[in-house]
Amino acid sequence: MAKKNEATGTIKVRLVKGLRGTKGIHRLSVKALGLGKLNSVRELKDSPQVRGLINKVHYLVRVEE
Repeated sequence: MAKKNEATGTIKVRLVKGLRGTKGIHRLSVKALGLGKLNSVRELKDSPQVRGLINKVHYLVRVEE
């Protein structure tokens, strides 16, 4: 599922698909991850909450190394 940076305990998440036509709750999940525009990247602390958000919008985001 999500790749984890072992040294720092963080994961990088990139928004790879636009939000038009998606459910409102999925838009809120993307916003909660801190992603706004297409191809924006955030480095987030690896936690069960973040993994749950990523799992919910897996078709919109890509987890990078």
